[in-house]
Amino acid sequence: MKNKTLDDLFYEGLRDIYYAERQLLKALPKLARGASAEELKAAFQQHREETEGHVARLQQVFEICGKAARGKTCPAIDGIIEEGEEVLSEYKDTPALDAGLIAAAQAAEHYEITRYGTLRRWAQELGMKDAAKLLDETLKEEAQTDEMLTKLAEKDANSRAQRAA
Repeated sequence: MKNKTLDDLFYEGLRDIYYAERQLLKALPKLARGASAEELKAAFQQHREETEGHVARLQQVFEICGKAARGKTCPAIDGIIEEGEEVLSEYKDTPALDAGLIAAAQAAEHYEITRYGTLRRWAQELGMKDAAKLLDETLKEEAQTDEMLTKLAEKDANSRAQRAA
């Protein structure tokens, strides 16, 4: 059996987040269509555009590594997306829908933040400065999206869901 290294972990992590980002490209339009607040719809649409940039950056990181940009099925993101789809169907046409969609989106953001933070650190450890910089750009965008979702929840979605109770 081959001795596994940090380089192996890094590549597997890249494959995981690449798969996750590509799955989110499919899920975000569904969230946008399902959201009731226009501001939330717009936020999901904007994040889909950012996610296209995340995929492009990951492809650059794969190039830096000299590896093919290939995803690896990630049960964690599949589960998070499935939970979001459950919110869409179970809370459709209710005042709690947007609060639930925000929570589902933040679960995905937190997963991505964790992955990108780890991958950035590993890239630094491996002396891959250019890869670390690309991963850091995406990490910052993911954190900004999470913060924006929190603001939308606090501004309107959570109180709307509560008032309806």
